[in-house]
Amino acid sequence: MLETNLVTIERFRDLPEALLAKGKLESAGIRCFLADAELVRTDWLWSNAIGNMRLQVRPEDAKEALEVLREPPPEIFLQDEVGEVYQQPRCPQCESRDVAFESIDRSLSYALMFLTLAYPFKKNNWKCHACGAEWVED
Repeated sequence: MLETNLVTIERFRDLPEALLAKGKLESAGIRCFLADAELVRTDWLWSNAIGNMRLQVRPEDAKEALEVLREPPPEIFLQDEVGEVYQQPRCPQCESRDVAFESIDRSLSYALMFLTLAYPFKKNNWKCHACGAEWVED
């Protein structure tokens, strides 16, 4: 069945991030669609030109879908088969869980891209998106 009355709840430039959000909604039982994903898969440079990929849901599911997407990541992940635990890293300054591991210094890599040098500079540190702190963890 073709859905015609859909609302866009989120836009994504990059396909992996869009597919993760789509999978999160589908695992919560919310039917969703990723508009323009095929065009971006063909040539990712089109993403900005077309206004990025659009994650769409039925209007009656929009509020619940946004709540699911805005859920913070869990503090601990348990793996039942082997009993391993993964604890979500926190910023040592502000205790936020909105952190990411950066393995490449993107600012230098983008600058060198314009000079046609394609060498990614290694960074290997954590960065907090809440306060901007950066740190290295053993």
